[in-house]
Amino acid sequence: MAKEDPTGDSTNFLEGKLLIALPGMSDPRFAKSVIFMCAHSSEGAMGIVINRPIEGLGFREMARKLDLAVTATTPDIPVLSGGPVETGRGFVLHSGDYKSDQSTLVVSGNVSLTATLDILRAMVVGHGPHRAIFALGYSGWGPGQIEGEIQMNGWLHCDADEKILFDTAVDAKWNAALRKLGVDVSGLSAHAGRA
Repeated sequence: MAKEDPTGDSTNFLEGKLLIALPGMSDPRFAKSVIFMCAHSSEGAMGIVINRPIEGLGFREMARKLDLAVTATTPDIPVLSGGPVETGRGFVLHSGDYKSDQSTLVVSGNVSLTATLDILRAMVVGHGPHRAIFALGYSGWGPGQIEGEIQMNGWLHCDADEKILFDTAVDAKWNAALRKLGVDVSGLSAHAGRA
């Protein structure tokens, strides 16, 4: 539900939602992307792409590069490209069973975001969150930018679904998110129109 401020503007309506790129997305970095929106306000928006694996890079290899001792309990999940901003910085979208007092942002329900080395250390030894996605970088928009892209038919949005977020194969998330909206992918056009 959108939050209303005294001037009547809706704010935060995308926070905790999935943003789904429509065919014909003008920015090739976001073609067929699904983004979990972590923050949205009048000052801008921030999210993590949840369906773009970095080819040839898994979490165990990333942990080794960070000089973390990989164990048998270290998850072997793909490392995702979370977006084009701060691509050298890691972000973990995870279930609410893990919390760092100073660095975990509870986004919605049972989904949180943590971006510190502490969560990676916990994940390596099997003490991290039960469910997690690890991404390098994030997607960001300035004030009013994402609203404009939605109006220009670049994106659809829907309530986040933990099954899509954590359980669906990376290459199936875009179709799964569209199905959640009842959208038939074969009926989508790459060309936007105006009435």
